[in-house]
Amino acid sequence: MVIGEMDAAQVAAYFRGKNVLITGATGFLGKVLLEKILRIQPDVRKLFLLVRATDDESARRRVQTEVTGREIFQVLREKHGKGFEDFIEEKVCPLAGDVMYEDFGLDTAKLKEVSKDVDIIVNGAATTNFYERYDVSFDTNVLGAKQICAFANKCTKLKMLLHVSTAYVSGEQEGLILEKPFMMGGTLREGTHLDIESELNLIKHTQIELKANCATDKAERKTMKELGLKRARHFGWPNTYVFTKAMGEMLLGHLRGDLPVVIIRPSIITSLLKEPLPGWMEGVRTIDSVFLGYAKQALKFFLVDPNTIMDVIPGDMVVNSMMVAMLAHSEEQAQTIYHVTSSMSNPASYMTLRETAHRYFVDNPPRGENGEPIRLNKMRFFSTVARLRIYMVIKYKLPLEGYVVFSQGATTSSVENTDWPCI
Repeated sequence: MVIGEMDAAQVAAYFRGKNVLITGATGFLGKVLLEKILRIQPDVRKLFLLVRATDDESARRRVQTEVTGREIFQVLREKHGKGFEDFIEEKVCPLAGDVMYEDFGLDTAKLKEVSKDVDIIVNGAATTNFYERYDVSFDTNVLGAKQICAFANKCTKLKMLLHVSTAYVSGEQEGLILEKPFMMGGTLREGTHLDIESELNLIKHTQIELKANCATDKAERKTMKELGLKRARHFGWPNTYVFTKAMGEMLLGHLRGDLPVVIIRPSIITSLLKEPLPGWMEGVRTIDSVFLGYAKQALKFFLVDPNTIMDVIPGDMVVNSMMVAMLAHSEEQAQTIYHVTSSMSNPASYMTLRETAHRYFVDNPPRGENGEPIRLNKMRFFSTVARLRIYMVIKYKLPLEGYVVFSQGATTSSVENTDWPCI
């Protein structure tokens, strides 16, 4: 089936009667996906949500609090009215577990039920902190992918395994980046070879050393964070997050067998474009911190070439791409990769970001403590560190030095003109 020939009705119909297992449902993208499926296809059979919790009841409460109770479900809640909670109870099945454990830590009965029924697995669980501890990031992003693949191979009627990765597994390369899989051992730095098993052993050895040396929690965190960054840069990746996501892709490709696999690589995910709530975002994420800093006038300048193309993609567009890809490649015994990005089809520069942000806040000015609108100046961009330093000297250093000299002169003059009493 050609993706360009699909329409919304076909995508919705694909999920009718399906059982879907979703990991990472408490995250931003997971919520958007869950809401979308429930809204466009109320006849989906069951949505299993794997969440970290001590038991299924705790998992249910967590889903109710952190997922279905959130604002993004407002449209769905209004659609079902008083029957909303019953609808969620019927369609959503929380599971207490963790992707880093074999069979996700599910008991035998629950494992048998899910593996027998599930048609689609969506793996959105990830540790997204760029500079996370190496062991923590490895557990979720690498071993998690391994356990997902092992579980998928036990699912007798599985039609699709979709794995959410990131466009930045490609590192800091420039130009056109092809949608190619990572092969085992491959790296971004010429002359190096990556052995995932050796990386796991390195983590274990480091943990043993830290324990033997009675390292404090603070020292342990620092060591493991530095180790992840060191290993990432050794192999050509800029940070621990994208490095471990690349390793997760490698394992998925290596272990999938004949499983139908789609890997989605989105760029910087931003607020929703259209549905269900235009502009909805949860918390401060990625580039949102720039807008927030500008609105508060805490961020008045930025070190970036204004002509650089930034690559952002609305969360609902990512979810739409995921759902279309599931339909397009359902039951194919192949692995397919999609970059879900904007820089090629709809490039936007940082200059566009500045102009758009300024225009928005002119029309919707933030207000100070007294309720009065705050007038914002346009953010300054500096394309080089040298230009930023010159600006800092002129704007801040020279006036500060002048103030110090003036203050010292005023103090001396005050002392000299004092009529001291005779002793």
